[in-house]
Amino acid sequence: MSFETIKYEVNEGIATLTFNRPEVFNSLNEQMHAELKTALGQVKKDKTIRVLVITGEGKAFCAGQDLNDRSVNNGDEKLDLGESIERKYNPLIKTIYNLEIPVICKVNGVAAGAGVGIALACDFVIANEKASFIQAFCKIGLVPDSGNSFFLPKLVGMARAKELCMLGDKLSAQTALEYGLISKVYSLDEVDAEVEKLAVHFSTAPTYGLSLIKKALNESMDNTLNEQLELEKNLQRAAGHSNDYKEGVSAFLNKRAPKFQGN
Repeated sequence: MSFETIKYEVNEGIATLTFNRPEVFNSLNEQMHAELKTALGQVKKDKTIRVLVITGEGKAFCAGQDLNDRSVNNGDEKLDLGESIERKYNPLIKTIYNLEIPVICKVNGVAAGAGVGIALACDFVIANEKASFIQAFCKIGLVPDSGNSFFLPKLVGMARAKELCMLGDKLSAQTALEYGLISKVYSLDEVDAEVEKLAVHFSTAPTYGLSLIKKALNESMDNTLNEQLELEKNLQRAAGHSNDYKEGVSAFLNKRAPKFQGN
C-alpha cells in the first residue's frame, strides 16, 4: 500500500506504523486519519502480524490536530468539533486500544494533545530521553479528548491529571515515567534497539493468550470484582483450548523452547 502522510511496513510479524508529516510535527489532518484507518484495518486483517509499533518521523511523535486543517477563521461560523471527535478520533483510539496484538508506542519527541491519547491507547509507551508530553487543549480553550480524560486519572491519579489538563505544562519523559504514565525511558542511542528487542519478543510470543490478557486488563478498569472473576473464568477457558497453550505445556514438559504460532 502507498501512503503519503504515514509509513507502513510489515517484517517478520512486526508491523511498523510511522506518522510522516515531520514538517508539522506529525499533526493529524483528514488525509492522515483516512490513511491510519486503512493501515490499522490491514493490521486487523493480517493474521501474520503479531505486534504493532507506532512512532513518528523526525523530531516529534505527534502534535495532535493540525489546526490549519480546520476552518477556524471563517467569521462567525461555528465548528462542530464533536462531529470531528465522533468521526475520526474516537474510532482511532478505540481501534488501537482494542487491537488483539501487543501495541508498542515509541515516542521519539513531543507528544501533544491527541498525540498523547494515541500513545496512551497503546500497551507499552517507550520514550527517548528527549521526549515530552503536553495536554495542550487548555491553551486554546478545549477539553482533553482522544481518551486523555479516561487514561490520565487512572494512570497518574486525579490530582496530577487535573494539573496536567488544566495547566498544560510540558511533562518530561523522565517525569512521565515517575508518574506511571509511560513504561520505559531510554537514551537516544538505546531506544531503537530496545523497542526492536521488545517487538521481536512479541513476534514469537503466544499471541492469542496475550490478546486475552489485554482483554482482561482493559475490562478490569470498569468491572466489579465479581464481573472480573467471571471474565477470567471465560478467558481462561478459551486460552486452555488454544494451540499455543498446548505448545507451551508440551515445550515445558519436554524441556525445549516453545514455537508459538499465535493461535
